[in-house]
Amino acid sequence: MLWALTCGLLDSVLHVVLPRHRPLGLARRRRNVPVYRPLVDLSTMEERHVILTYRLNRATVQELCAQLEPDLMSPIRQPTGIPPLVQVLSVLHFLASGSFQTTVAISSGMSQPMFSKVLSRVLSALMKYMRSYIIFPEVGDLPTVKGDFYVLGHIPNIIGAIDGTHVALVPPKDNEQVYRNRKNYHSMNVQVVCLADQYISHLNAKFPGSVHDAYVM
Repeated sequence: MLWALTCGLLDSVLHVVLPRHRPLGLARRRRNVPVYRPLVDLSTMEERHVILTYRLNRATVQELCAQLEPDLMSPIRQPTGIPPLVQVLSVLHFLASGSFQTTVAISSGMSQPMFSKVLSRVLSALMKYMRSYIIFPEVGDLPTVKGDFYVLGHIPNIIGAIDGTHVALVPPKDNEQVYRNRKNYHSMNVQVVCLADQYISHLNAKFPGSVHDAYVM
């Protein structure tokens, strides 16, 4: 009798103190499904605000989105529930502002891990079409290029305006010091050539910030 009461009491205590587990066959693992909440509506934004936020006007943003849409709509590559326009806008905002991924993600209605995937996909799509837009003039186009520059500054025989800029970045762990420039922040030393209409005709982004401008040129 005493033994039966003791066993019953012990069983009750164990049920209270120890967690009750599901049988292995019924155990379920909760999945974190990314949720997209639409916050961006280009059609309701003023043109001035569009340019300030994305560094492009509305027509250019829409043209860019139309070109990238096939790459961003691929079933394999498309993030869950995010329209191509929102993907493009979020990445343009990130590039234009130099902000953190988390900040841009929140303002675009997505999580940071989701935006990280979007960023990679949109940049890959942009790189795919880069050489269709960044083109140095052919020999036959040079008279027109020179004429456009002459209209601007009355200086003959100009085929491009060249300059350099440091694009800030988070350096890789390996060889971090080579990315530190003379102003003591990490960057890439980028050389850019543009035409009279401000179209970029050549871009050299191969060198880290510690490299002198003379070497880049």
